[in-house]
Amino acid sequence: MSDPIAAVFDRATAVPDQSTLSADASAAVRAAIGELLPALRERAAKTEQARRIPVESIDELAETGVFRLLQPRRHGGYEAHPAEFYTAVAELAAACGSTGWVAAVLGISPWNLALFDSAAQDEVWGSDPDARICSSYALTGTATAVEGGYRLSGRWGFVSGCDHATWALLGARVMDGDAAVDSCTFLVPATDYTVDDVWQAVGLRGTGSNDIVVEDVFVPAHRMLDSTSVTRCETPGNAVNDGPLYRIPFGCVHTSAITAAIIGMARGGYHAHLDQQRDRIRVALPGDATKDSGFTGNAFREDPATLTRIAEASGELDAAWLLLTHNIGHLHDLAAAGAPITPSERLRLRRDQVRGTERAIYAVDRLFENSGGRALRPDSVIQRCWRDAHAGRAHAANDPERVYRMFGSAELAAAQQNPHDAGTPESAAAVPGPDSGTAAAIPGLAQPNPPQAEAVSGAEARQP
Repeated sequence: MSDPIAAVFDRATAVPDQSTLSADASAAVRAAIGELLPALRERAAKTEQARRIPVESIDELAETGVFRLLQPRRHGGYEAHPAEFYTAVAELAAACGSTGWVAAVLGISPWNLALFDSAAQDEVWGSDPDARICSSYALTGTATAVEGGYRLSGRWGFVSGCDHATWALLGARVMDGDAAVDSCTFLVPATDYTVDDVWQAVGLRGTGSNDIVVEDVFVPAHRMLDSTSVTRCETPGNAVNDGPLYRIPFGCVHTSAITAAIIGMARGGYHAHLDQQRDRIRVALPGDATKDSGFTGNAFREDPATLTRIAEASGELDAAWLLLTHNIGHLHDLAAAGAPITPSERLRLRRDQVRGTERAIYAVDRLFENSGGRALRPDSVIQRCWRDAHAGRAHAANDPERVYRMFGSAELAAAQQNPHDAGTPESAAAVPGPDSGTAAAIPGLAQPNPPQAEAVSGAEARQP
């Protein structure tokens, strides 16, 4: 069965407005990831047991170039289209949910660092273009302004991949006495914080999402990024990184990476279910094994409920992926054209992003429910995909009620101001057509496995 999406969106149109260098680099990264996937599948159980990504996996990921996809060209990165990064994340997460999740978190950080003052970028990448940066944007720390910078203290949880990072991006409130006067992200080297090994979880167990502790550390002013400039897409880093990639809102780029990983995990469960159901025989219920059938039971590949659930799940995953890549592609096109990205466009992306997570969870739930008792065994791939996807769903970026409420309020406000325009193409994005060039091909969906609107702030952006 051919990939229905790849047949429409070929590689030439999947990533619009990119230089030949970026497109070639992205293709090379995807090819290298493809070669690495079998080893990651084989290593998935070991990764869970270790509660962190093995060093060998991190080193191999670095060699593929995935951590450089969103890094600025001026610092040795590929400055690729974000849909290419999401595609790489989804493929990794389908093989090993924890590995894909950490790739998403560590891989998005170079994009965030590109928004900082150029002095901060030079400090990190000047001596090590492969420096890895973990993050926790929850405002669980506090900072006080002092001469030349800030004094920072706090504890941050859910810092995925922190064992493999040399820097951390940490959210904090800037205090003036007892009053918070600003919220910012601070860039801190590993020498200035400690990692507290506390990660014990039922899903994404291999992400090493431990706590980071900072005790009264000085952070120079150039290593601070305030939330207001991020929300406005007018950051110090734009002075040196002026490409469209760095003029897309943080709350859109970051949250979409989270959903891309979850779609990948659900896709891994989809393939595991296909592998299991292909030769599975139903014998558990009275009448399933009959004399006429030679007491062997009925094949699940002929079961109408099984076939329906497979179709249902694949449709949900296709829809989630198309909307995710279409929306980020649309915002990238606007940024490339120098056009403003409006609040309604940010909200539409966030609406479809949280809905994409819901679709992925629904898909993997329907398949897991129909996988039988053997799916509960520790060595079952689908139970691991199911646990990982649900753990990813717990991330604060996936808050559908809040996002839907904001979107609905905005739509009703617009309808009240322009009652005759409600429901027209001006109030909703058009569905992408075959020539839109804004959706990435769904990676491997049809092939079985081989033998913000608002800037995401504080608690919204923390890891799982």
